[in-house]
Amino acid sequence: MKSLKPAMQDQESSVVSWVRECLDLTKYQGRKILLIIPDGTRSAPIGLLFKAIYEAIGNAVERLDILVALGTHPPMSEEGICGRLEISMEERQRLYGKVAFYNHEWDNPQALRKIGVISREEIRKLSEGLFEMEVAVEVNSRIYEYDEVMIIGPVFPHEVVGFSGGNKYLFPGVSGPEVLNFFHWLGAVVTNARTIGHQWTPVRKVVDYAGSMVSVKKSCFALVVNKKEFHGAYFGTPEEAWKEASAHSRLVNIDIRPKPFHTILSCAPEMYDELWVAGKCMYKLEPVLADGGELIIYAPHLKEISVTHGKLIKELGYHCRDYFVKQWETFKHYPWGVLAHSTHVYGQGSYENGIETPRARVTLATGLSEAECQAINFGYRDWRTIDHDSFKNREAEGILYVPKAGEVLFQLENPPEWAKVV
Repeated sequence: MKSLKPAMQDQESSVVSWVRECLDLTKYQGRKILLIIPDGTRSAPIGLLFKAIYEAIGNAVERLDILVALGTHPPMSEEGICGRLEISMEERQRLYGKVAFYNHEWDNPQALRKIGVISREEIRKLSEGLFEMEVAVEVNSRIYEYDEVMIIGPVFPHEVVGFSGGNKYLFPGVSGPEVLNFFHWLGAVVTNARTIGHQWTPVRKVVDYAGSMVSVKKSCFALVVNKKEFHGAYFGTPEEAWKEASAHSRLVNIDIRPKPFHTILSCAPEMYDELWVAGKCMYKLEPVLADGGELIIYAPHLKEISVTHGKLIKELGYHCRDYFVKQWETFKHYPWGVLAHSTHVYGQGSYENGIETPRARVTLATGLSEAECQAINFGYRDWRTIDHDSFKNREAEGILYVPKAGEVLFQLENPPEWAKVV
């Protein structure tokens, strides 16, 4: 396992030199390498790593191609992938013309290969007794056309798995729907607050177990980034690199606060262009949102609930975990990943005698109309009426302003019972 903490003043050259040290040119002669990268919803210097890898081994390999780990996100255009790789369309043709670009197709059975089943007994062990069922594991069949799968991606606190990165770029990044839906719901049952920012969660155990079923050689560049600043990188197996990067990410991507806030203005960056991903503006701040408080997701550019799952979400609405658990016969046939998303954005709450009570309120100040917000069980504010200055520098009053939410996790020094790992 190799690590790098690049000098801020000469970042590019230090990364290029380090990548060359990581990749022994003699071992890549005539090999076929597939780079798995995130889509545009993650901040990281993916282009810098891609160009360094290409410079190091591009002329030696037989193939060096790109697969975007979409999970269930919408596919990216060729221009969009170029943007993710930080290259122009002209550079794409002139310098990287032999690199093939592929999007993952999670909902195309012809693009998937079943590689095994996680047994009931193993699921019981991995989920710490929460579930006991067989789970089929499928992965993008394209990876078996290559000698090595090389993951490039950042490691952030994550609502479903604890910390993103590592084998998560395989599952759910390039996986089939069954294992994806299972572990998303597992994370929802545990709850976001008891998962996010913790390394060895039940979902991470499932993800790594599924990763061990992939027989292709795997390596990983795990990146640590904060507010576009590149803090470090780790190279090794997905498990090794992720372990070190997640420990590092804890130091730079978690903001510890002494007291909760009754009002939070959580501003979504442009890369969160639908509520499916802008929900991170709630996930990362729920731990510091006071009981009975209000979190406002501010995103005037956001006009979609979800391109992929919008119809189902409109049918279901957003609810707390127990709304689904206590009516399981009604909801168990829906995709579990969609149910999980619903609970994560809604947050903690209760469901008793047919009445749902949220712990705190979520309000949308987005491009969605008031009717659309109410239909999915959220509050509404006209984004044009929000004065950002009125939220700034008022933390002593219990008001928090977060100008770019979604990647830094906020936690309390002394978390309440509902946020403690059990």
